[in-house]
Amino acid sequence: MIKKIALRNLLFLDIETVPENASFEELSEEKKKLWEQKTQYQRKEEFTAREFYDRAGIWAEFGKIVCISVGYFSFKGEERRFRTKSFSGEEKPLLEEFKNLLENHFERPQHLLCAHNGKEFDFPFIARRMLIHNMELPVKLNLFGKKPWEVPHLDTLELWKFGDYKHYTSLKLLCNVLGIPSPKDDIDGAEVRDVFYEEKNLDRIVSYCEKDVLAIAQVILKLRQELLLTEAEILSV
Repeated sequence: MIKKIALRNLLFLDIETVPENASFEELSEEKKKLWEQKTQYQRKEEFTAREFYDRAGIWAEFGKIVCISVGYFSFKGEERRFRTKSFSGEEKPLLEEFKNLLENHFERPQHLLCAHNGKEFDFPFIARRMLIHNMELPVKLNLFGKKPWEVPHLDTLELWKFGDYKHYTSLKLLCNVLGIPSPKDDIDGAEVRDVFYEEKNLDRIVSYCEKDVLAIAQVILKLRQELLLTEAEILSV
């Protein structure tokens, strides 16, 4: 079935998130209590709520998006190109730019969003943060009332599961077993918070995010049993 999807109809994406505030101390008293309640099960007695706050970026209620990177295929005759673009910085403006991209170029029924673990993380995180900013959801993220087969999302983790719902494979491991060059040659997800707040190096995060987008596209090509992208075919917009 995956071979029947036209590559030009896929928008590959990845997001990078951090805690909404640099430190636990910056939260309001009410938010501190809510954070303690939200993370009590995960923390158990091993960490205090303050010590656990570095992980706040994985929850949309306590984190924020600092980068959305996208990639898409274009074809001219036999020539294939993969173009990447990133939206980064302040959260609301980058969300607005991403929404404009969806509504102007990927709004048709045949268009699909593709990410690794996107159905569990990227897609709902973006939608929740948009609503927090009082933004109307674009069609591709508004899933209210949709049946499972109507959801315009493709997930490489789900494709690799083959129906095994308890199975999880990281993008890095999946690239390794499929013979795809690893995208993780600089930082990993656990370090994004420090790179953003301590190093203040947003460019490094953007580069890391774009490499993940390329890796997701390569996984799709591998699952379709097609040739991987070469450096000459990859362009940054």
